Amino acid sequence: MSGGALLVVGEVVNDVVVRHGSAPLHGTDTPARITTLPGGAGANVACWAVRSGCRDVRLLARAGAESADWHREALLRAGVRPVLAVDEEVPTGTVVALVDASAERTFLTDSGAVLRLSPGDWDASLLDGAALLHLSGYLLFAATSRATAALALREARRRGVPVSVDPASAGFLAGLGAGAFLDLVQGVDLLLPNADEARELTGLPEPADAAAKLSHHVGRVAVTLGDRGVLLAAGGTVTARVPAATVRAPVDSTGAGDAFTGGFLAALAAGADDVTAAAAGCRAGAEAVTTVGGRPA
Repeated sequence: MSGGALLVVGEVVNDVVVRHGSAPLHGTDTPARITTLPGGAGANVACWAVRSGCRDVRLLARAGAESADWHREALLRAGVRPVLAVDEEVPTGTVVALVDASAERTFLTDSGAVLRLSPGDWDASLLDGAALLHLSGYLLFAATSRATAALALREARRRGVPVSVDPASAGFLAGLGAGAFLDLVQGVDLLLPNADEARELTGLPEPADAAAKLSHHVGRVAVTLGDRGVLLAAGGTVTARVPAATVRAPVDSTGAGDAFTGGFLAALAAGADDVTAAAAGCRAGAEAVTTVGGRPA
């Protein structure tokens, strides 16, 4: 696997990051600092993978015509090779991230063009020379984008390319149903949930128990726990606990999980073992919470 490319099939969105020191006041004004930035879980993962040393990172996503050029240029500046399908009917997805004084974020999501990524946008040549395929779980929450993700997954399996999946959203998982999601990802090589997503997928409150249970469905599991690090599991057993990297001054947790994934996958593509890769992911995640938005500064 050492030195191969990383293909991310995911999304770009317009991130509106709202940092408010006090809780929003109903029916009146609340002072806030508001920034509009390029985002999207898949795009963030791709950018953090480049930041973490992966030299060939490709992203397939769908953007509205009104901002496709902006997203393409931002990805190119970050060192990502973007393959953006342009949607002439629906605008790019938008996420409003409400970030409180503790740097914790809450998302308001308009998926826009994200879930319209279609099988016609897929090109199997994107996997040429790839060491890994990463699928953003957001694509699994609608029929059209789910079909596209399934195409990519089948082609990766045919070529023997390992596949990772980020479940993306505990809220959306609740809507789809844990059983349906697990059926879709059955047998993938790596699942990367956070603690809330692992709990939603298993019904188990303890992250270690959830990680172990999930590893019966997929090859390996990495459950991120924020400032408590990450749990690794395989074959129904927790195999390692990797501590988080120290963060001195967190400002925004938006994209911290994406940064972990990008760092983790970049290390895997370079030939690292899972523990070493998880430590690299934790370092990327720690860097991410010191910047505003989901991308490297």
